[in-house]
Amino acid sequence: MIDLNGLSHGLDSRAAAILREIVEQYVETGEPVGSRTLSQRLTPILSPATIRNVMADLTQAGLLFSPHVSAGRLPTEKGVRLFVDGLLQFGGLSEDDRQQIARRLEPRGRSVQDMLGEASAMLSGLSAAAGLVLAPKNDAALKHIEFVALGPSRVLVILVGANGQVENRVIETPPGVPPSALVEAGNYLNARLGDLTLAALRTRVSEEMQADRHELDALAANVIESGLATWDESHGTLFLRGQGNLLTDITEIERLTTIQMLFERLETQETMLRLLQLAQDSEGVRIYIGAESGLFGMSGVSMVVAPARNEAQRIVGAIGVIGPTRLNYGRIVPVVDYTAQVIGRLLG
Repeated sequence: MIDLNGLSHGLDSRAAAILREIVEQYVETGEPVGSRTLSQRLTPILSPATIRNVMADLTQAGLLFSPHVSAGRLPTEKGVRLFVDGLLQFGGLSEDDRQQIARRLEPRGRSVQDMLGEASAMLSGLSAAAGLVLAPKNDAALKHIEFVALGPSRVLVILVGANGQVENRVIETPPGVPPSALVEAGNYLNARLGDLTLAALRTRVSEEMQADRHELDALAANVIESGLATWDESHGTLFLRGQGNLLTDITEIERLTTIQMLFERLETQETMLRLLQLAQDSEGVRIYIGAESGLFGMSGVSMVVAPARNEAQRIVGAIGVIGPTRLNYGRIVPVVDYTAQVIGRLLG
């Protein structure tokens, strides 16, 4: 019988080695592991009979389970948690890995939105899971707004914050908007900026339009409405890339309705705020297995999340991945950690 309150991590060295091997095989293949396979992989060599006895004790302790009538075992979420907390050795990132991440996240004149989207896609590709990047809304006051025509019905909106941050957005406008209307719209807004945030500026413009206290023509009004409407004024912007990766492990997540519910929860402001809170409460990377985060209330799903902090150590976002429980934690944790550091510096 295994005493979870006994030796280091609650396991003796033999039980710990067997649990580690089962979890590592599970992460790699997703298949149950039997005693004969373990006897060929463990050092020092143990007999299948000895291994079966230890596996029975681990099962009774709630760390392993048998998915069907067979000698093979899979780790429970409790077993994965014990493995992550005490038995997993996290690998470091090579200099090449660091350079690759930094290179892919170089601003290079891109908007913040594009850069965060690239970070999400990169995390998805490196982890074979869904990449999560959450950035809180920008409440900084604006210093300048400019509209530049890109084509018959496309306009580039350049917004310069009082803190020096520049955001570029491409919007669709009614065909035939003359350059003079774009100039007039920019002049009108810049005359009213003061120390207003984007949300406050939009409210002011809306009130003036309703009261008809300005002389802008309909085309300029359309440009202003379109330009301001492109900004997300919710509690944050959520990027999710690699959703298809969540569908590959049907032994973990058996019903598509579970995936649909997961995505619906991720799209809510409540969940985004909770993600930021989870990141803010942690000093570094946190691993949530199953329902531990309180976000999804389901088994078979794990989330690795880290806060992105600027030089003043203020939270400017949350970075992570979400996927089946058999994530490659040893690889993902250092990737998420370093990506959060890069994003924090860039957003700061």
